[in-house]
Amino acid sequence: MTATADAAPARGLSRWNIYQRERFPVLAHGPLIAAFSSGAVCYSAQLRAAASSARPSVSVPSLVVAFMSCLLFFFQLRVSDEFKDHEEDSRWRPYRPVPRGLVTLRELGWLAVASAVIQLVAALWLAPPLVAPLLLVWGYAGLMTKEFWVKEWLARHPFTVLWSHMLIMPLIDLYATACDWLAAGSGSPPGLGLLWFLIASFFNGMVVEVGRKIRSPADEEEGVQTYSAIWGPRRAVIAWFTVMTLTTIFALLAAHAVGATWVVLGILGVIFLVALIEGSRFLAAKRPGQGKRIETLAGVWTIGMYLGVGVVPLLF
Repeated sequence: MTATADAAPARGLSRWNIYQRERFPVLAHGPLIAAFSSGAVCYSAQLRAAASSARPSVSVPSLVVAFMSCLLFFFQLRVSDEFKDHEEDSRWRPYRPVPRGLVTLRELGWLAVASAVIQLVAALWLAPPLVAPLLLVWGYAGLMTKEFWVKEWLARHPFTVLWSHMLIMPLIDLYATACDWLAAGSGSPPGLGLLWFLIASFFNGMVVEVGRKIRSPADEEEGVQTYSAIWGPRRAVIAWFTVMTLTTIFALLAAHAVGATWVVLGILGVIFLVALIEGSRFLAAKRPGQGKRIETLAGVWTIGMYLGVGVVPLLF
């Protein structure tokens, strides 16, 4: 049965279940966001411990607030996409939940507001100064929703869209790390470790974004901008490898600050080799659905990077 046919009888919670399954699958996003948030909190704890020569420790409330807040941040970004892409979706992708009438923009907007209230209450409960980085993320997300008031210009410059939108990633990561260092009553960790971590987060966001927009020619859709369509499959795959390489460099610099260089190099090195093989297969065959493997690998890469830099060194 098609998605459009599914929407007609959907009522109450069932239609929201359909929406999350299609546009924000919690079971798929959950592990990535858990790795993202816990990696940030644990990395911050290690930096603090290294500065004081103490044993690193992480509080459960910090982990919970970071995960919940990051999950809601990414939901808010999805809602932002629904608003700013509504005209294009209605024209080119009428099968999506909002254009086909499953849910409305007004309902999504109220959900985004409710999620913001939850984030605010959680921040005030954990550490009131968290409100400052929370407002920073909200502010930048708001600019993204408005496409910085230069939507038509951005439409002609896809690379600028890529890097300007990915700046939200280090801001969210900054908030997640602050769930540790602000909750501990200290300032941001000394040294350059946190900076390297945030830059790695920026390039890692590009790994995910480019990876999910590489498709086989048979899977391209009219009116849908993918990097494989804009740059061509070969250049898109090369761009993906490039941002993976840049992520590795800054992840290693971040890992060096907590003595985890070889851990990160081992994890990312293995995933990078697998990505090279899959990328080569994609370019050689370009079979329908093969781009999905690249998107999946981008998710695995994200989990590996954050666990390698933050969680694994803390545990072992």
